[in-house]
Amino acid sequence: MEKLQTTDSRCLARRENNAQKRIRLLALAHFSEGHNRSEISNILKVSRTSINKWVSDFLERGLVGLEHKTSLVDLPP
Repeated sequence: MEKLQTTDSRCLARRENNAQKRIRLLALAHFSEGHNRSEISNILKVSRTSINKWVSDFLERGLVGLEHKTSLVDLPP
């Protein structure tokens, strides 16, 4: 597991061009500051389910876990 400091995740978020990944990095910054998942959900205006998934994915796979995963919805018909 990668250890990510609050300042690291905020710096990465500022440099990130992908808006979805930027939100995920900000969620991690708030999490590392001690905010609970419900608070982060309210701050970032995203579902608590998404916050849970992002934090779990990061804890399991590090920054790679925050990458967008192709779903059936994303695939062309």
